Amino acid sequence: MRILLLGKNGQLGWEANRCLAVLGEMISLDYPEIDFSKPSSLQSLVDEIKPDIIFNAAAYTAVDQAESEPEVCRLINAEAPGILASAARKNKCVLIHFSTDYVFDGAKGTPYEEQDQPNPLNVYGKTKLDGEHAVTQNGEAYIIIRTSWVYSLRGNNFITKVQQWARQQPVLRIVSDQVSGPTWARLLAECSSMIIAQSLPAPLEWFTTRRGIYHLAGNGYASRLEWAQEILRLTTPGGSPLPEILPARTSDFPSPATRPLVSVLSNRKFFNTFHISLPDWKLALKLAIGQESALQT
Repeated sequence: MRILLLGKNGQLGWEANRCLAVLGEMISLDYPEIDFSKPSSLQSLVDEIKPDIIFNAAAYTAVDQAESEPEVCRLINAEAPGILASAARKNKCVLIHFSTDYVFDGAKGTPYEEQDQPNPLNVYGKTKLDGEHAVTQNGEAYIIIRTSWVYSLRGNNFITKVQQWARQQPVLRIVSDQVSGPTWARLLAECSSMIIAQSLPAPLEWFTTRRGIYHLAGNGYASRLEWAQEILRLTTPGGSPLPEILPARTSDFPSPATRPLVSVLSNRKFFNTFHISLPDWKLALKLAIGQESALQT
């Protein structure tokens, strides 16, 4: 089996490049080898490689910056997935595409199901929703996985930011009114690889009968304040005092993009279909930080 991984340098792509390698031949690409802001080139790329699976981990994820770069964000998050879906259908291969909890406005108050009406509040969320529509309109054998608050122990994400803030400031103020499910990129990649393994030896037919949108995020939920407290509890050396963290409101930190406040995703459909689930977000965070600590010793 041949797998085309797009976005190999991102948090999810970096983990997927390692998880998927056991399943077949990997062709892993990222900028500047491919440029999603010029999505017209993607059709010829798929025609040339002729993969069995396209794993699209590429996205424009700079939520605030997207407000001032809406056209670039649209090309990467909306137009490119539609071209990939068309290319996958033409070449009779599978497309696995990732979306976000930010397609919702956060006003529901209970975990979002796949059939709930999206209502994105910012350019990033709107373009990701447009990308979902493009895949469903142009694709045949595909799944779209919405996830939330993806993190790893590398790159620029909430984990590394909290650790940096704790080194620089004696007191941290973290928002307590944004709530969702933190999701470790490695587990997201591993679940994706397990789905592909389930589809063998006929992935095209298998995914066609299961095509659609699925939610997959860390089980349970937390505010960003609770998430930060757990990060520091697990990473502060024994015997050292924990940094002081004070609750704040999202409105205390004005930003270009409006964010949904409670965007928890229900994983029920995913589990009922694939019989796979992610662990509780606290356990996943402990595993992630423990793995990183082991690598450093």
